[in-house]
Parts: sequence; C-alpha cells; structure tokens
Amino acid sequence: MPSILTFGDSNTHGTQPMRSRPSDLPRLARRWPVAMAETLGWDLVEEGLPGRTFAFPDPEMGPHMDGRLGLFIALESHGPIDAMTIMLGTNDLKAHFEADPEDIAAACGFHLDVALSEEMQARHGGFEPILILPPRPHGAGCLAETYAGAAEKAEAVQAAMRAEAEARDVAVFDANEVISVSDLDGVHFDAAAHEVLGRAVAAFILSEIED
Repeated sequence: MPSILTFGDSNTHGTQPMRSRPSDLPRLARRWPVAMAETLGWDLVEEGLPGRTFAFPDPEMGPHMDGRLGLFIALESHGPIDAMTIMLGTNDLKAHFEADPEDIAAACGFHLDVALSEEMQARHGGFEPILILPPRPHGAGCLAETYAGAAEKAEAVQAAMRAEAEARDVAVFDANEVISVSDLDGVHFDAAAHEVLGRAVAAFILSEIED
C-alpha cells in the first residue's frame, strides 16, 4: 500500500495545548497524521519534532530544531514514500527569532526544493510533496510572551509560503480553513481538531490523486 511521511513540529507530533511550561501532558494518541493515514488506508511515517523550524537553530531548544538538516535525515532514513506533507512555520514566528516573512518563506522554498530534487525523487521512486499551512498562532496563556506579535505576522508569512509552493507547482492545503489553535495556549490544537484535520488532509490528498 502507499506510504506517506509527515514532516512537522509539535502539531504533527501531537503536543496537547499547554497550561504551563514545561507540560507533563502525553502526546495525543489520535494525532492528525494517524487519522489521515487511517482514512487513506496508507502506511504512515511520522516525523514530528516539537520546536522544529523551517530554518532557525533555537538558542533554547538546540541547533537540531533547524528543519533543513532534519529534512535530509527524514528523507534518507525512510522510504520509499509516495507522498510527503510538510507543516512548519509556527515556531519560526517565535518573537526571539525576529524573522521576516520573506525569510521564513524562502526557507519553506528550500524544503520544497529538497523534496523535489532529482536525488530525493529518485531515491523514493518519485513522490508528491504537499505543503500544509498550519493553523495560525496567536500566543496565549503560557506561550503569550513567546509568540508576541505572531498573529500580526502569520498571515503575511503564509501568503508568502503559498507563493513559494505555487511557483513550484506543489499542492497547498490550508489548515486554517478547517481548524484553529486552542485558546489555551494559542499554538497547539486539541484532539477534536486533530481528527478533523487528519480527515480533511486525507480528502485533499485523494482529490489531488484523482486530478
């Protein structure tokens, strides 16, 4: 059966909305990649790392948060795959990065170029990358300071990310159309939202296949 790799951050990992930091809550069992793969009937490879960015080594969490290196590792560790979702960009909006939307979008483009490269496509026998625009954060509760200003920047970032994908003829799914982040911390989403997102992404993938 086909297989799909989900490359992302805490919202792919299944981190629950947090009341305090650090959180002692376990990751969700029914996270969106699980619901998606179950709906599709496909094999699933999960690569969700809390804190992962498109392009920034995090001074608090470590240099391995930079997704550019992680992407190569994921694509060379697994496979062959038939499709891949990339859902990043939320952590890049943390206030301490002071990142411009254009810089975040350019790093998104780098990820897409790696996925589309002759080397990676040949390694897996060809696969379709899909960019998922994550639910826009607004920072609340224990994450209010960390994500100060994120809400104002997020829309511009995601518009630029979409443009990077469209320039490469990569399919884009906007998660904001089906779910939103929890008001508890303004970044993560709850179990019900994971279920909705998983099924919606599965339907989107099936529609892309039919087209």
